[in-house]
Amino acid sequence: MTAALLKGLLLGVLLSISVGPVIFAIIKQSINNGHKAGYYFVAGVSASDITLVLVCNFFTSLFTTALNHKTPIAVAGSIFLVAVGIYTLFFKKVYTDEDNNIADKKFRKRDYAAIFLSGYFMNMLNPGVFLFWFAWTAAILADSQSAAHPFEYRIIVFTTCLVFVLVSDLLKVMLAGKLRSRLTARNLMYINKLSGLILIGFGIALCWGVIAWGNKL
Repeated sequence: MTAALLKGLLLGVLLSISVGPVIFAIIKQSINNGHKAGYYFVAGVSASDITLVLVCNFFTSLFTTALNHKTPIAVAGSIFLVAVGIYTLFFKKVYTDEDNNIADKKFRKRDYAAIFLSGYFMNMLNPGVFLFWFAWTAAILADSQSAAHPFEYRIIVFTTCLVFVLVSDLLKVMLAGKLRSRLTARNLMYINKLSGLILIGFGIALCWGVIAWGNKL
């Protein structure tokens, strides 16, 4: 099953290095709220990837129906990204201690649940992620037909891919955490404004791209 392992690693690399709102959100979440919040956000992203893989493999008709409604999904995702971006740009506060150093915000269980869900839906409402899993699932299903054990082949490919992406996202959280310890409150304020603008830009581009593509059909 070496071929399946290599295929899974290839998919993992492609997904982990693709530039999108989730990457910036992981870094933003980790820098603003600490590594624990970053881990919850990554867990939400990973859970949505697992959901999409399961739906692609076992509920193809449901996934096809979702693709047929990609425009409203894109609009919903765009609104979500723009809303998060506006909050980050204008309303996100930087918490400091008496010495004006960045302080850790106290989170409750429901706060972490909200962070998890934000990661889940930010990834889930991205049509680009939908198309990625749909296209590659079809390719993997075709490849698996020539394997000695097709089901095991698919399990290895997707498990390897998902584990690789999860590990790479956890590393992003760790690196962002190290950067956070070197930031001043003023630096963090500028990072928040830049992150807000980036998320708003992704939201507008996502909506515009899908609607423009739909008008050509």
